[in-house]
Amino acid sequence: MSGELSPIDKAKFVAAKRAAEFVESGMRVGLGTGSTAAWLVRCLGERVREEGLRFRGVPTSARTADLAREVGIEVISLDEARWLDLTIDGADEFDANLSLIKGGGGALLQEKIVATASDQMVVIADAAKEVETLGAFPLPVEVIPFGWPTSQALVEETLVSMDVMGRSATLRMNGERPYVTDEGNHILDLHLGRIGNPRQLAMVLNQIPGVVENGLFIDICDQVVIGYSDGRVETRDINEGTVSEERLDFVEDNNLFRDI
Repeated sequence: MSGELSPIDKAKFVAAKRAAEFVESGMRVGLGTGSTAAWLVRCLGERVREEGLRFRGVPTSARTADLAREVGIEVISLDEARWLDLTIDGADEFDANLSLIKGGGGALLQEKIVATASDQMVVIADAAKEVETLGAFPLPVEVIPFGWPTSQALVEETLVSMDVMGRSATLRMNGERPYVTDEGNHILDLHLGRIGNPRQLAMVLNQIPGVVENGLFIDICDQVVIGYSDGRVETRDINEGTVSEERLDFVEDNNLFRDI
């Protein structure tokens, strides 16, 4: 079955498979949102079924919660957990400092809250997500629906004084209607091309009226697990300054791959 996966899905799978090994029984674990995080949830579900792993998961979106329950993971809210041992999530981009752009899946607000309520955050990604400078991927900014065109205008005006290449913002759509987050908000995607100072931009954006949160994750990620299509997995720890590499074998599993 694994032979039917595309190279990019193989890379996502091995990264998720390796990161799933970080979870131990008794932990409270944040579960990210997106295609790579979905692989993680499936891998953890396999460990629940095959190894008897018992932990409580705090999902960062309704769709992650649905998938987690489907594969047998106990789901609780962040209010119930209060604090987490670990959060594992994907990223749309990451750089050498493990600064991230997240929010392509529309769950950046819950993802950032959960990640910052954790002892550690581990990012899982395929190698294509690594960039020298953040910004090629559109930066999501969550805004309240009331007066969103005004918020958009204020954001674009603010970008004039920022170290970025592009300055346009577009409202994310879901068909003919604006995309709506789990919190009932909208998302502006900022087409910046390059972000020269992510820390400054993150702070400035959150001062704009109507902006709830932005998709720049600065000083939040502790480790990144990078998957490659040939089964190699590289793990970088920003705190320890270590890099390790190993190779995982693809094992056919009809349950794990049934939705692919």
